Amino acid sequence: MIWRTVLLLTLALVVALPQTRAAAQGRGETVSAEDWQKYKTKFLDPGGRIIDDGNGGISHSEGQGYGLWLAVLAGSAADFELIWSFTRRELLLRDDGLAAWKWSPSEKPHVIDINNATDGDILIAYALTLAGERWKRKDYLSAASKIAKAILDRTVIDYGGRTLLLPGVAGFSATDREDGPVVNPSYWIFEAFPVLDRVAPSPIWAALANDGRKMLDQLQLGPRKMPADWISAKTRLKAAQGFPAEFGYNSLRIPLYLVRADIDDAELLSRLRQGMLGANGELLISDVTTGAVRATLTDPGYQFVNHILACLMERAPLPDSVKVFSPTQYYPSTLHLLGLSYAKEKRPECL
Repeated sequence: MIWRTVLLLTLALVVALPQTRAAAQGRGETVSAEDWQKYKTKFLDPGGRIIDDGNGGISHSEGQGYGLWLAVLAGSAADFELIWSFTRRELLLRDDGLAAWKWSPSEKPHVIDINNATDGDILIAYALTLAGERWKRKDYLSAASKIAKAILDRTVIDYGGRTLLLPGVAGFSATDREDGPVVNPSYWIFEAFPVLDRVAPSPIWAALANDGRKMLDQLQLGPRKMPADWISAKTRLKAAQGFPAEFGYNSLRIPLYLVRADIDDAELLSRLRQGMLGANGELLISDVTTGAVRATLTDPGYQFVNHILACLMERAPLPDSVKVFSPTQYYPSTLHLLGLSYAKEKRPECL
């Protein structure tokens, strides 16, 4: 309908304007050569795969996407090409242009789940776009365009008046599950959407960002008023069946994604910060039904999420414990570098 097209185009402008700075990321080296060397020494193998040492040493599309992104932020074209070569050769095996999500060094064939993981696809396409623009590589931009178009065609749906992002092509839709569609709020990588719009132009990116913001505003589950990692969007938003009903390791990255995208919604950020903090400032995994603590996280990479929020909201400088990067495990170390990159680029007063 004409009215919907006009609305979506308007949303595109509204979403893109405050993210102008985010769209230009990757053009400066905001991850130091020293920090990138530490990261790749521990997590990047000589063949170009990022090793998830907290998950049995497997690799996955998310990790490859993060590795590509960090390589751009570190200005390392050679490492980017190495990681991309593995990703293209080992994961981009599907007929629809998306990446198979899970690769195991101990299995033959190595791909042990051909389904995609949409956050991994977004990260890969985003990094390819940044790299293609930075290093003037048309092949990277072409690959990014193909993946971005596949994301729109295969994983973005209009359901119940919402533009939603399915976590994978198979297993999450209303036809796949009784409580479907099921979404993962942490798959909304807000800073990526206006960038992907440059290689696969569509007003749907803006609609996706806008509805993702609305969803986070509405996801106030349990006494802590937090989102769950996995959400049923069939009717009202609630924790999905068959998944832990928790604010978990997935959701921890939501505040980081918001601030990196220059989304400075004080009410939303304050609620998320309050809900994920313990009495002594520790970061918590919690049950979204009862509010009960399921795990306490002390890794500097996880703690960084709290500290960068404290800097933005209370002008509290980052403590020395998180200013220096020392890799621990793949996932918190990745969040740590993305957080430090953001602080270096946009919030030097925090350092």
